[in-house]
Formats: sequence, structure tokens, C-alpha cells
Amino acid sequence: MNKIALSMVLISCLALFSCEQKPLPPIPPTPVNLQTVTTQRVLYYDKYPSTTQALSQVNLIAQVQGYITAVLFKEGTHIKKGQELYEIDKRLYLANYDAAAANLKVAQGNTEQAKQDADRYTYLNSQNAVAKQVYDHAIIALKNAENAEQSAKEALKTAKTNLTYSTIYAPFDGTIGFSLVKLGDMANVGQTVLNTISTDDPMAVDFLINEKQLAAFEKIEKINSQKSKVKSQEEPDSLFTILLPDNSLYPYPGKISVIDRAVDPQTGTIRIRLVFPNPDYVLKAGMSCIVRVHNQEQTPQILIPSKALVEQMGEYFVFVAKDTVLESADSTQKKGSDETNKGSGETKKGPGLFAFQKKVITGQTVGANVIIKSGINEGDRVVVDGVQSLHDGSRISTGSKK
Repeated sequence: MNKIALSMVLISCLALFSCEQKPLPPIPPTPVNLQTVTTQRVLYYDKYPSTTQALSQVNLIAQVQGYITAVLFKEGTHIKKGQELYEIDKRLYLANYDAAAANLKVAQGNTEQAKQDADRYTYLNSQNAVAKQVYDHAIIALKNAENAEQSAKEALKTAKTNLTYSTIYAPFDGTIGFSLVKLGDMANVGQTVLNTISTDDPMAVDFLINEKQLAAFEKIEKINSQKSKVKSQEEPDSLFTILLPDNSLYPYPGKISVIDRAVDPQTGTIRIRLVFPNPDYVLKAGMSCIVRVHNQEQTPQILIPSKALVEQMGEYFVFVAKDTVLESADSTQKKGSDETNKGSGETKKGPGLFAFQKKVITGQTVGANVIIKSGINEGDRVVVDGVQSLHDGSRISTGSKK
């Protein structure tokens, strides 16, 4: 019985292996669109986040004590140098000034009297008509009177200064902010901040660059500082423009004002300050803007659609189409055989159009395109549509080639 069962198993195995195994149907080529790589001159801007800054900014601090008796400006407006802004109760300081002026007059009178006495005793002393002690006292009295007069003059200056400090004036042209004190508030000497004023025309714009870019900006600054410029070249000032927070273009170009003294060793960046005219006071201190630096690269560059890029682990790749002959691992092992890729089901033997993945280094994004620094060459055909369905070595097809 066992022999019969074993015979049936052997017969079944022979029948199974004698049957011809049918190959899997081949995978059809993936339809894609191609674009031939060309080089061209590209106009674009390097962009940097930036912040507007006032070239000068001061806090108005009370220099005398007293109640605020007048606020003489409109908050948030442009003011002129020397404009009256605040008044602190000046009655006490005016009284002190008047008293100091009166004391000076008294001191001047005493000096005049002492001088007359000194002149008289000097003459009598020359005639030996007065005691020496009386003469000496007259000279000393004159000196004391002169010192008292000088002290009265200094007291008058102090009183005048305090009276002047009771009115707060604008130190320069600029924009004044919200008042930090109101009518009737007490201002304390050296403690009470009344307001803040900042210059508004021109306005500074600060941004950070990588230390590798420092040489290029120093070159621009050097050209900008030269008195003679070649008219055929673009003026350095027009290299810098800014986008406002609403993404509109600010109408006035800027120029480099300051390059910071040192690179931040932790971030490898250095601060650049630009200066922009601000006649309409559109720029306000503290605004977030985008600095656009016009690229000066003159050589043609490779530009491809951004959708052709594939990102993998922070690196970028493109698929390049090539007419070639590929053999799968199965067909390589079975040279001379007519069978093709029985395991994978994809026929790769024979002529065809295939997509190969190439790593690229990208540059600036320009609209819907991106600059390619390296990785592909002029004349290569890159896949611009259908990249999501591809892998390295995929067979592709296209109805039109650019």
C-alpha cells in the first residue's frame, strides 16, 4: 500500500514539473514628459529676512521734578528738532531763576563797592596815609566780593538750566511714540521716561548673511564707496531692494551702510546694515521685511522646473532619460537564454528609453523653476512629469520630447 502511495506522489511531481511555466506579463513603460536641459542667463534675487531699525533712538527722561502740565504734540507723528513736547510745572524753577538773578545783581553791587574801597585804600596806602591792615582788609574784601559774584553767576546758570529742563524739546527730527505720562503725572529726576523718539529718514535695515558670503558683500561695499563708477555697469545701490510685510516692493533702493565688526562664532553669520530713504515715512522701526539682493552672476546657468526634483533625506535628485540596453539580474545569470526576468515580470532586455536617478545640487528658486548648480549637464533630458511613479532604471515612454 505504501509503495502505491509513493508511486502516485512521484507521478504527480513529474507531471507538475513537466508543465511549462508561463511568464508574467511585462510591466508597460511609464508615460512621462521630458525637457532638454539648456543654460541661460538668469535674473533672480537672493532673499534674506530682515528688520528695520532707526539710525538714532532716544528715551526722553525728566531732568527736573514736577507735575506734567502740558503735552504739546500728537502721538505717533513726525516732529522737528527743537519742537516743544512736554512742560513740567515751572513755577518753582522760574522763581528760583528770578531769585538767582536778583542775588547776582546784589553780588555785582557788592563787588563794585568793594572795588571802590580797594582803589581808595590802594591810593592812600601809596601815600602812607592809611594803616596797612585797613588796606589789606580792603583788598581781601574785593576778592571775596568777586568770588561771591562768580558764585551768584553759577547759581543763575543752574536756575536757568533747571528752568530750561522744565520744557522738553525734541533732540532731532524723527517720529515720537505713545506718551508714557499724562497731564498731572509726577515726573521724577532721572527715573521717569516720558516718551521715545527715533529717526525716520533714512531708515536702517539689518539682516544676517553666512560668513561665506562676506567677501561678496565687502566687494559691493568697496564699489559703493568709490567716487567714480562705470556707467555701463549697474549701480551698486540698485542691488538692494526690500519687500514690505504685505509683500509689496518698496519703491526706493538701498545701499550698504555698515558691515558688523565680527562673525558670530556660534552661528557663522555676520550682520549687514543697509540704509534706505524714507521720505514718506512708510518704514517704521521694528518692521519685518525681506531684503532682496540682485544676483550678479553673469554666466549662463541650468534652470529646470521645480516639479522635476525628488527630495530624499534632505538631498535632491532628478530622473535623466537615456536610450540604452538593460539586462536584469536574472537574464545576466542566464546569458544565452531567451527567458527574460521571470522573477520580476519586467522585461528590461533589449533597446528602450529608461530613467536614471541623478543627485543634483540646487541653487536659488526662480518662480516655478530652480537653478541646478551641479549633477546634470546641458543637453540631458530630464523627466518633468510623472516622477512620482519612477525608480532608478524605470522604463519610460513619451509622446513628445522638448
